Amino acid sequence: MALASQIACRLSHYIDVLRAGGVLTSSSPDTPAGAIDVSFATDDSRMARPGTLFVCKGAAFKREYLLGAIEAGAVAYVSEVDYEVSRDAGRPVPCLLVNDVRRALGLLADAAYDHPSGRVKVCAFTGTKGKTTSAYYLKSVLDAHARLVGGRTAGLFSSIEFDDGENWGTSKLTTPEAFVLEQQLANAAASGMEHVVMEASSQALKYDRTLGVEFAVGAFTNIGEDHISPIEHPTFEDYFASKLKIFAQSRVAVVNLDMDRVDEVLAAAHAAGCERVITYSLSDDAADVFAGGLRHTDRGIVACVRTPRFTEDILVATPVKFNVSNALGAIACAEGLGIEREAIVHGFERLRVPGRMELYPSADGRILGVVDFAHNGMSLETMLRDLRENYPDRELAVVFGATGGKGVDRRETMGAAAGKFADRIVITEDDPGPEDPKDICATIARFVEAEGNTNWRIEMDRTEAIRTAVRETAGRALVIVTGKGRETRMLRRHGAEPCEADGPVLERALAELS
Repeated sequence: MALASQIACRLSHYIDVLRAGGVLTSSSPDTPAGAIDVSFATDDSRMARPGTLFVCKGAAFKREYLLGAIEAGAVAYVSEVDYEVSRDAGRPVPCLLVNDVRRALGLLADAAYDHPSGRVKVCAFTGTKGKTTSAYYLKSVLDAHARLVGGRTAGLFSSIEFDDGENWGTSKLTTPEAFVLEQQLANAAASGMEHVVMEASSQALKYDRTLGVEFAVGAFTNIGEDHISPIEHPTFEDYFASKLKIFAQSRVAVVNLDMDRVDEVLAAAHAAGCERVITYSLSDDAADVFAGGLRHTDRGIVACVRTPRFTEDILVATPVKFNVSNALGAIACAEGLGIEREAIVHGFERLRVPGRMELYPSADGRILGVVDFAHNGMSLETMLRDLRENYPDRELAVVFGATGGKGVDRRETMGAAAGKFADRIVITEDDPGPEDPKDICATIARFVEAEGNTNWRIEMDRTEAIRTAVRETAGRALVIVTGKGRETRMLRRHGAEPCEADGPVLERALAELS
């Protein structure tokens, strides 16, 4: 990965940044800060070089990492602990003590890359579900805008992939760590991008990975229970409060009026002092962006969309209503950015979001296969309810599992959702991590049966589970495979192992049946 250039400055500049951010507790360098030149800052000891300001981060941090960075040329370090390394180093190595190293990381990374979000318009989505789809929808509109004005297509930092104008690849985190994020934003600005669309996860907001980023638009799609565990968010209130932090960094706030606890979300947006709050809805025609008269067609759903500037029919290439809500959120963001009507109206027509509501029809049309990333109860229930409503004449079969080691509530919520809405259920492996996948599947099955649904089976091999769901269809059917989307790694006890993506497996199973 190519590195965007960091600014060269004196250590005193970073001291001022930390002091202004309210995290510096003391700085007692052995050498006057004004005399120390810093040309690079990082939290990765492997990247240290002469002139580095090194940040000591993480519960598992070891003093040896700091000594390695100093040996490579680090001239000062930032830490919550004074490791007193000058004697070991054989030279003075100033320590900047902070009371919150995560906040310090966000501040320092933004300063090191000279606040790149001031040079490119960053649009961020947060919410329990719909972040990825919404990000792709908005990118598609912004790409249509770029074609109209002769500019560069928008950057994208999603849970699937990233594109910063200089580098492209598969994402490791929904929202990167601070130094990576700021570097990617700097790349986007340097490459001439006008816009970047990103997902802001609850963990990133909670731990200030995005602290230095200025959001031209910050959108809140919805809220439901997810990521509640000892290693993520201890309570729902902690999860909710973390997501609400997005508005403190946003010039324009976008809010879905159809979500739970919307009054609190609106209050947070107004309290944050956003320049403008734009609302959207599928049910409340008082919203700034509203859609009605939805019509299902062979190409997707056509909705009559009204914004403050126009009213037009817009085609959204999806079989489900909730993705029209995601499209409205993208349109509301585009309104906040002042994007032209033509780009908005035609920006969704050819879009396909990787692993999100991807359609795989059988050759004879009897079976419609659907691959989606839905990996919590809220997403699965919304999807199954929508499909049940819009395809009442088809059998509904679903293949899914639940992750191990985190989000343990998903076993109950996903099991209950499938039990309520599916005609037939195949429970299988989905990133069991440190746990026995058989135990996870058995737990899910109990919650399926609690809904009075006994038409379920467990098939541990995910490929065989998909083939089983297709093979055992009776008449016209929908076969939905959820949880992994286009992922090609299965997280097991000893780490990530290669696996085939759900889409090709489903496509092959449908071809075999034909």
